[in-house]
Amino acid sequence: MSEFTDFLVKVDDLVWGIPLIVLILAAGIYLTFRLRLLQIVHLPKALKYMFKNEEDGHGEVSSFGALCTALSATIGTGNIVGVATAIGCTALGTAVGGPGALFWMWVAAFFGMATKYAEGFLAVRYRTIDEEGHVLGGPFYYIENGMGHKWKWLAKVFSFFGACVGLFGIGTFTQVNGIASAVQSFFDPNKEDTVSILGNDYSIAIVITAFALAICVGLVVIGGIKRIASVSQVIVPFMAILYIVAVLVLIVTNIEKLPGALATIVEYAFGVKAVAGGVLSSIAISMQKGIARGIFSNEAGLGSAPIAAAAAKTKEPVRQGLVTMTGTFIDTIIVCTLTGLSIVMMDSYKVVGLEGVQVTTHAFQNGLSFLPAEVSSFILMVCLVFFAFTTILGWDYYGERCLEYLSNKSKVAVNVYRWLYILAVFIGPYMTVKAVWTIADIFNGLMAIPNIIALFTLSGVVAKETKEHFEKKKQENK
Repeated sequence: MSEFTDFLVKVDDLVWGIPLIVLILAAGIYLTFRLRLLQIVHLPKALKYMFKNEEDGHGEVSSFGALCTALSATIGTGNIVGVATAIGCTALGTAVGGPGALFWMWVAAFFGMATKYAEGFLAVRYRTIDEEGHVLGGPFYYIENGMGHKWKWLAKVFSFFGACVGLFGIGTFTQVNGIASAVQSFFDPNKEDTVSILGNDYSIAIVITAFALAICVGLVVIGGIKRIASVSQVIVPFMAILYIVAVLVLIVTNIEKLPGALATIVEYAFGVKAVAGGVLSSIAISMQKGIARGIFSNEAGLGSAPIAAAAAKTKEPVRQGLVTMTGTFIDTIIVCTLTGLSIVMMDSYKVVGLEGVQVTTHAFQNGLSFLPAEVSSFILMVCLVFFAFTTILGWDYYGERCLEYLSNKSKVAVNVYRWLYILAVFIGPYMTVKAVWTIADIFNGLMAIPNIIALFTLSGVVAKETKEHFEKKKQENK
């Protein structure tokens, strides 16, 4: 297994090398200036549109439902485990990305908001609605319909990697692994009650979690986008508010540590405190881990969110683009920031031997010291379970739509995918943490490339029609 993990790490380093990081950041920077800092100028309007649905729009779910579906897929283990993985320590005590990784998450998120706007805009601009009222949209359609039929092969490439990301990456293994780790840490931290599976001992808590999770996921995903959206609209706001309140309490009760934590994040980001090797090496590691985890979390540039955005009941691409953009703001600027600050404030990233959710658990137990350790651990476990569960649901929808396009709307292929997806959820807890996150990173990178190409190619359409939309609105308000 160690040889396989080492191989995955080499592939991951190749995929998530400097070229891809530069490409994704360049897309966000380019769109930011072509759209005239839209993510700052029109953010208040975007937040307003989140809760104000169009009454005469065309689609399958409300704009808020589409946003919740997208948020269900983005607010997941990346916000809790991913942040900890980026800035935490290895078993040998060497910092992975260091606190500076959080700064580069912010940078990726800021420019990623422009990217996310363009994705949501193009999803509605180039979507199609069949005779049965079934909405078909996403990167594969704006690649084919926007760039031209000769680029359909690129749309197919995106669809293939998108289906793989759902089945082997963000959608299943990483989420289930995060849930299992949290459940075991709470109910059986010392692995006192175990069963042997294929020669390895696993906690009974993990085995029970795998069964229960697979059943719950199966009951929801079989109902399609409308059931996923209805579940997401209830769970996503609840889980986000619960987690945000818990971390805000942690920060407020330890407010004296906040200035030092912010200074530490900036120092690590620019190599003032080297993580490994020299200054340039330290900055490169922080950038790579921060941007990779930021993209993993908010998915700006991956092309996933526009699949949900295309189903929104709307007739204005600009409006849905703005709503889609808020997903990155909520996911990274708010949720990931809160997680990162709690970890740095409590020095949890310095603790040798902690991995993944254990780092965040340490922060909660020490930051909420006025509560019994079991209570703070339980709060984190509940948040993680909800976060990961909704992400599993959202990515099943994304994967199905990718496969639907790839297989020319084959219902048999989609049904087979659903059962494979449920199976992947079941076996996810038995995958190693490092291998799981590395596989997810690889598929993320491969999925992003076709989408980024499309965003650059169609940026002129986005900029032109966005400018016309706001000029028209300005004239109407005179």
